[in-house]
Amino acid sequence: MFKCIKCGRDLTHDDIGFHKKMVSRGAEEFMCIDCLCDYFGLTREKAEKMISGFKRAGCSLFS
Repeated sequence: MFKCIKCGRDLTHDDIGFHKKMVSRGAEEFMCIDCLCDYFGLTREKAEKMISGFKRAGCSLFS
């Protein structure tokens, strides 16, 4: 199981997918959604809407 490199929280599949989508598909270390929101200046609500849109579009990072 992966942990967030910033806060140490256990990561979900969505956390890892969002990090790969926003930072790098080749990443081997990841931040959780909340830490990525802080990094990019996003709200959690906005991130969840983005993830929902990526899933609807069929993005393989979220399947």
